[in-house]
This record gives sequence, structure tokens and C-alpha cells, in this order.
Amino acid sequence: MEQFYTIQGEGFHSGRAAYFIRIAGCDVGCVWCDVKESWDAGKHNHQSVSFLIEEVVKSKTNFCVITGGEPAMYDLTALTQALKEKGIYNAIETSGCYPLIGTVDWYCFSPKKFKAPHTESYSKANELKVVISHPSDFAWAEEHAKKVNSSCKLYLQPEWSKRERFLPLIIAYVKNNPKWKVSLQTHKIMNIP
Repeated sequence: MEQFYTIQGEGFHSGRAAYFIRIAGCDVGCVWCDVKESWDAGKHNHQSVSFLIEEVVKSKTNFCVITGGEPAMYDLTALTQALKEKGIYNAIETSGCYPLIGTVDWYCFSPKKFKAPHTESYSKANELKVVISHPSDFAWAEEHAKKVNSSCKLYLQPEWSKRERFLPLIIAYVKNNPKWKVSLQTHKIMNIP
């Protein structure tokens, strides 16, 4: 759908310069998705892997985030292999609904209630990022936290349009459950993509 050089705004790598490759196509359908224009892959032009790699290299970054839409819907082997060949650390942000085809350095697993994750997501996850948009989401987050590997980093992130309501609840929850950390969409605060 698009590619751009920016600062990673969320989760473990927040604050790090990152080249984003946003892949179109998603069948998860989160009601609060802030990139709904990514859902229909047919509305976007195809870009070659070689073009994308050239753009990433031009940015001089050493970090690339593959996001969507739902990027794990596709075979990412060619893209992730090309990034690795250029020495670029790559991460995926996925709902975990599909098995990953490709090799990534960092797997950010953000499960959604709208479509169940594939079981491999729990063992692959370097980071579990749960969006909080309802009080019941805390218990739902804990259910996923029980299934991830022991080295997985745990994050709770308020749904942006409800952040004033849920951020105080998240702060209190993290203070009482310090295995979790707070993730904020700092790119929105910085007014960058």
C-alpha cells in the first residue's frame, strides 16, 4: 500500500528510526483500525521487492517494519530474505492469524478478537501488544500472555480514540502487574506517519 521512512511509534522499538513497508490486504476487520484503506489489496499498486529494498537502502536505516493490513497473509520470503542480505533488521507487526512465511528478526504479535490467531504466533512472538478498547480486554490480554514464550515482552496500548478513558486504567494495571509495559502511539503525538 505504501512505504515511508519514519520513527517507530509503538512497542519495544518505539523511538527507533524505521522504514515502514505497509502491505495491503486484511481480512481481520478491526472496527478501530486507523488504516482501513489498507484492507482492499486490489486498490493499491504492486511494488517489486527490488524497488522496496532500494528505497529502504536509500533511507540509510538498519531497521524495517513490515506491517499492514495483515502482512502475514502473504509469502514474505523474498522480501525478508532481501532485507537480511542488505543487513537490515526486520520486524513484522501482525495479528498472528496466519502462519508466517518468511524469516523476521522481531515478531510483534497483536492479537485481535475479530479473528483467532494461529498457534505458532505464541511461540514466535518477541512482543505481545494488546490494544485496550474495553475493560474486558485486560483479562483477554492475560489469556494471551499465558501462551507466549517466557522471553516475550508484554505491552498494553490504549485504542487511540479512547486513550483518555483507558490510559489511566492501563497505568494502574501496569503498576499492579509490572510484567506488562505501556505502549503509546507516540508517532501520533509527534504528528508523523
